[in-house]
Amino acid sequence: MPGRRREERWESEASAVPAARPAPRSACPPSPHLQRAGPRGRAGLGEESGRVRMEEEEEAAAVSGSTGPGCGCKGIRSCLLCEGPAQAAPPTQGDERFVYCPASGLAEGDERSQFAGWAFPFPGVFLAEEFISEDEEAAMVELMDRDEWKPSQSGRKKQDYGPKVNFKKQRLKAGGFTGLPSFTKRIVAQMGACSVLGGFLPVEQCNLDYRPERGSAIDPHFDDWWLWGERLVSLNLLSKTVLSMSCDSEDIIQLFPTSSNENGELTPPGPLTQTSPCENPGRRGPSCPLSPRLVPRKEVTVAIHLPRRSLLVLYGDARYKWKHAIHRRHIQQRRVCVTFRELSAEFSAGGRHEELGKELLGIALSFQGRPV
Repeated sequence: MPGRRREERWESEASAVPAARPAPRSACPPSPHLQRAGPRGRAGLGEESGRVRMEEEEEAAAVSGSTGPGCGCKGIRSCLLCEGPAQAAPPTQGDERFVYCPASGLAEGDERSQFAGWAFPFPGVFLAEEFISEDEEAAMVELMDRDEWKPSQSGRKKQDYGPKVNFKKQRLKAGGFTGLPSFTKRIVAQMGACSVLGGFLPVEQCNLDYRPERGSAIDPHFDDWWLWGERLVSLNLLSKTVLSMSCDSEDIIQLFPTSSNENGELTPPGPLTQTSPCENPGRRGPSCPLSPRLVPRKEVTVAIHLPRRSLLVLYGDARYKWKHAIHRRHIQQRRVCVTFRELSAEFSAGGRHEELGKELLGIALSFQGRPV
């Protein structure tokens, strides 16, 4: 969504960027600047120039009109608190045509759709159910609710723990960032047991509060990848939901017919049979071979079901090729999402801005933070 870049600085599913992989290091932008907000800033951070506006301030000034009653919507965003008969209705939210299966790693055609009986590999997703206990969940949310939830766009509220960033100008300032919250330290340690999270060091945490009475949602988008690294990690609390994956690309996806094992479970596709499909395309088995099917990627949507207390990691193709969204219809009860981000290669060991990355991580991993 290049025309609406950075409408929000911190959303767990925020900071849309063009659909392309990160640029090689030789094509990096000029060095960013880390500034401090005032005399209480950390030693070693540059002085505040007074001229650098963070993106939230820039966009707030650029958008005419005020926000809705008690919400943070602006521009084309809206929620149930600010929508009225004079406003355009929110975009239509179509049904997902495929469902991601964690066991097989396949996106399988929904049985109610025209793609029933078809599947394709969907790499870059890791889902751990029951990542924390009910008692741990309750304790975490209770601690979050002690702090202020600030209004955000599309009916959400948020709490930020991280540096302030202007992605457009590629500049940073520490502001009031004092680290991730203390209750996160144990969660981060627990993440180390996940195979896909080896060496994961979060430098930013965003808590998002979704409520059905506010019409909470977030449009399809990519997370930024100038500052944020490969893996996006989200802990889903209080209620189940669905993460909807979509793509604007004209690339073609090859679908494969699925087969069932003796337990009735779908299995990864085997060798393809180059024959014409039978009269009943929903039927599977040796008596009814199916040919591979080609569809434009933009016609494919994939639902990733997120159980309560599950941990989701997006990386690789799911991070860089597929946009992710939460649709309003998938928020049935209060949902709290805790998203963690790591630094990109440019801010990590061996990168152009390695020292700056070390400073940010030093702040983050002190685990003494309050929402900024």
